[in-house]
Amino acid sequence: MELLDLKEKGIDIKEQIPLSRYTFTKTGGPAEYLAFPKTTDEVEQLVKVTRENEIPLTIIGNASNLIIRDGGIDGLVIILTELKEIKVEDNQVTADAGARIIDTAFVAAHHGLSGMEFAAGIPGSIGGGIFMNAGAYGGEMQEVVQSVNVLTRAGEFKTYSNAEMNFSYRHSLVQENGDIVLSATFALKSGDKLEILDHMHYLNALRRYKQPLEYPSCGSVFKRPTGHFVGPMIIKAGLQGKQIGGAQDSMKHAGFIVNKGGATATDYLNLIHLIQKVIKEKFDIDLHTEVRIIGKEK
Repeated sequence: MELLDLKEKGIDIKEQIPLSRYTFTKTGGPAEYLAFPKTTDEVEQLVKVTRENEIPLTIIGNASNLIIRDGGIDGLVIILTELKEIKVEDNQVTADAGARIIDTAFVAAHHGLSGMEFAAGIPGSIGGGIFMNAGAYGGEMQEVVQSVNVLTRAGEFKTYSNAEMNFSYRHSLVQENGDIVLSATFALKSGDKLEILDHMHYLNALRRYKQPLEYPSCGSVFKRPTGHFVGPMIIKAGLQGKQIGGAQDSMKHAGFIVNKGGATATDYLNLIHLIQKVIKEKFDIDLHTEVRIIGKEK
């Protein structure tokens, strides 16, 4: 079976679609093929066809912590945002890979479940959050994940425990093996609904105050080096406000790079490389990107 034959089965597949329509930076080249599966079965069919036809396969969630190069992506790109069911049973919340982390945290809160308050403003998807072990305000996904359901590239369904996920700072097992996150179950604790919501609203107010949410961006660009903070180093290096093309190191939060208008992925990457170079020269510290960078050069 060919990839486009799946369209006759009702699977939403598009051709040569600019991925800038979906990334939070509003940059990125086209996907050769782009699919929005609505069920786990559709994901399985897409993976099978790409494997049998040796078509490159790329999985994307909410594209919030992602830079796609201007040349785009060959093969099939699957965006999982149509898989977004969130279920609550006792003290457990199970969310599909495409569900937003924010929505999952608020569903938990409205059921009086505590543990995901830190995630109240993280704009990514559950799948992306698991992939990156996303975190904020002292919390990380690994602290609340009980199990993760995946589909391997070979077409096998598996469930990993928290320990098996090999979580560490902005890292998880699925970064190593390429497995596709389908859903995750979180083990939470009972708490006072109003207190949980109050804390989440406080964290979101703090986020709005500190972060440049008024511009497109990919969030925090760099991982925090041990013993150092990225923003203050960038400020001391005189790089805050530095702009290449339409990409600018944010005047509000130096750890963010924003799209001031008309930025390309190449602008973003050139600015990232400049910051890395200057920080290495001035502080002898290697900055590694937290943001995921994929795709080909134009």
